[in-house]
Amino acid sequence: MVGSIIGTGVFALPSALAPYGPISLVAFVVVTLGALALAVTFGSLSQRVPASGGPYVYAREAFGEFAGFLNAWSYWITAWAGNAAIVVAWVGYVEVFVNTGHHMGNSVLIALVGLWIPAAINLTGVRNIGAFQVVTTVLKFIPLIFMASVGLLFVDPDNFGPFNAGGQSAMGAISAAAAIALFSYLGLEAASVVAGRVRAPGRNVPRATVYGTLACAVIYILGTLAVFGTVSHGELGASTAPFTDAANNIFGGTWAGDIVAVAAIISGIGALNGWTMLCAEMPYAAARDGLFPAAFARTRGKGGVPVFGIVASTVLASLITVFSYTRFDDVFTKIVLLSVLTAVIPYLFSAAAQLYWLLVRGRDSLTPRRLARDVTVAALAMAFSYWSIQGSGYQTVYYGLFVLLLGLPVYIWLKRDRGVFGDSAPAAPVAPAVPAPRPVPDSETAPVAPDASSGPDEAPAPGTRAPETRPAGSRHARTTVVRLRRFTPRHHH
Repeated sequence: MVGSIIGTGVFALPSALAPYGPISLVAFVVVTLGALALAVTFGSLSQRVPASGGPYVYAREAFGEFAGFLNAWSYWITAWAGNAAIVVAWVGYVEVFVNTGHHMGNSVLIALVGLWIPAAINLTGVRNIGAFQVVTTVLKFIPLIFMASVGLLFVDPDNFGPFNAGGQSAMGAISAAAAIALFSYLGLEAASVVAGRVRAPGRNVPRATVYGTLACAVIYILGTLAVFGTVSHGELGASTAPFTDAANNIFGGTWAGDIVAVAAIISGIGALNGWTMLCAEMPYAAARDGLFPAAFARTRGKGGVPVFGIVASTVLASLITVFSYTRFDDVFTKIVLLSVLTAVIPYLFSAAAQLYWLLVRGRDSLTPRRLARDVTVAALAMAFSYWSIQGSGYQTVYYGLFVLLLGLPVYIWLKRDRGVFGDSAPAAPVAPAVPAPRPVPDSETAPVAPDASSGPDEAPAPGTRAPETRPAGSRHARTTVVRLRRFTPRHHH
């Protein structure tokens, strides 16, 4: 899970936060608290629903098929758009060695290579994915731990610049910086997404989620603080490889920066490897339930590799990467904000699903103290998700809402042949119109008066059958048609 959280994004984050100044470090602390609330929430959810799919499964269980589909759709966008953001940051460190002039055509070519190498690894099977992930995770920690420890000894306060460099209000700066900083924590739900492939998910998934997020939080905050303090504010804002620049400033020359760049390149490939798997795993879980195109559920080989999901997601990531390089100046920030927004929507639904379950069924299975704690954590996770959405900015919310609603035609197409309107039963055929009965004169008919000696529970007369009753609104309810007959008086002897 740590391999999916820590990618190249954290290596590029100081440059993206530099325009806001050191106040962005305050935002980082706030985001860390929100990320921990989400991690605890996902840990609790995974104990109750230990199946692959993560946010998709939780939303479907609590709110029905359509909510599950929207979450799967939104998270799928997050996964491949996030890969585009990771590879853009990765290119910045590759260009420490090649294409140092940052020619756009060559940058795009490098980015495409970076996207398709992990895709090829994923297509070979789960075992190779795991082995590659372990190696890259170990290597990526070396420069981050170095900057989070030794780098702090070289911090110069003059490098920080104005505390609120953006000139906006403190709350506005924190909200805007937080939306970017949250990108570094995307992937905290990764263990829950692949829970079906994890051994003893009820125990291991919550541990990996919470402890992995805590470990990343410490490294992120201290490492970013060290970069802010070792690279001048003006230089940091223009840097495409801020950790490399920080290492060079600490030791002089370029050798230290080159080592950091190599580690960042390995880190990026490792993160792309993990996220490429997530790109396919979420739609695979939804497709098995009929809530994503069936092609995403097709697998190949002994390990069950979802080939179509891997290839389709990598193609989309490639397209948005090319588009961003040709249309945006701040490519990394634009893609980051879009992927954060589409990730926060499933986070919001997951927190809501947890809160809903606690309020409806938690009282029967949890102690009052545990219930109060879990309700508080879930409510904080929901509030944090809302705050992250508004901090993304109007333009990002516009694009994010647009791509989210593009899923509606897909959902209609998926449901068109199922004969289902809603979540439960096939749509009932409309009954043909029945002509109104001919009015009968009062002289011919009259209601049959009940026998005064009969009780409400009296058995029917021999040779007759009791009327069948069914609950109102049940699927098998029938309309009762009463036919009036000519009344013949009974004579009592």
